[in-house]
Amino acid sequence: MKKVLSMLLCATMLVTLLAGCGTKTDNASESKDQKVTEKADNETADTSNGSYKIGMTVQDLSNQIWAGSCEALKKLIEADGGSFTYLDCASNASTQIEQVENFIASDVDAIVIQPAEANALEEVLGQAMKAGIKVYCWDEDIKNADICWLIDNYELGKMIGDEAAKWINEKFNGECEVAVLDYPQLEILLQRGNGIVDAIKEKAPKAKIVAQSSAINATEGMSKTETFLQANPDIKVIACIGGGGAVGANEAVKASGKLTDDFGIFAADATEEELAAMNKNEACRMSVLITGGADKIADEIFSWLKKLLAGEEVEKKIYRETIPVTKENLSQYYSE
Repeated sequence: MKKVLSMLLCATMLVTLLAGCGTKTDNASESKDQKVTEKADNETADTSNGSYKIGMTVQDLSNQIWAGSCEALKKLIEADGGSFTYLDCASNASTQIEQVENFIASDVDAIVIQPAEANALEEVLGQAMKAGIKVYCWDEDIKNADICWLIDNYELGKMIGDEAAKWINEKFNGECEVAVLDYPQLEILLQRGNGIVDAIKEKAPKAKIVAQSSAINATEGMSKTETFLQANPDIKVIACIGGGGAVGANEAVKASGKLTDDFGIFAADATEEELAAMNKNEACRMSVLITGGADKIADEIFSWLKKLLAGEEVEKKIYRETIPVTKENLSQYYSE
């Protein structure tokens, strides 16, 4: 009898233990789900009070407009009570994936990204969104983002090329030697460079593109232009994908003694340096203003981030304004 009672007691204890284990697992799961919900609710409340974390990764901080925009955005966010970390990936998608993973692990509220390679970043950005992180994508139309802040880069390139062709036709009756500073390492800038070349070939078919190389910043732009002019001293027009290359090209033209009234550099970004050169009648003749300078770009990104963090509904695709700036309308965008 004692043996039977002992066996019954053991069985009862085992059932109780298993029941307790089951309850603990269920409670842990429920607690985890509740914690996630509470965290999401708390983050919405916190961001409305100015306490939030933003991570940003861009392609290359040696580019003046990108670096200036990051620094201006940092000032806005920190003045609002948030914290902000920005990095560049040196145009390397693998590096950028690691940066996004680190942002996710550090529990940021939003990620601003300028993808080095859009397709490669989709998966990790999807992970960020599943974690409740808002994603603001600069310059690419991607699936896993709350906002895609866009330019049609091929059309922007054509805008640059059209202005260069107009100069060629007016100053040289359609015939002169041309150089192009592109940046095919990045898909968006490859598209922009293609637009430049296609527009020049279409609008000034007798012009000859005698040199073409990549430049993302002023140092590269100056070095490449020096090489261009040594090999092709009759170049009269340089078309650039961005303001960094244009600023360097302008310095090289001046240093080589090639600056004349008919030498023209055409680009995008309309940086302060480009506009200052334009104001001095140097080689920069036109640059496309995209949204605005670094401060305006930062203001724009900041305003959309605040809406995202507040839970407001926004359009996914937002197209940026593009304005060609020449000597004729320079006073609207530049003052000494």
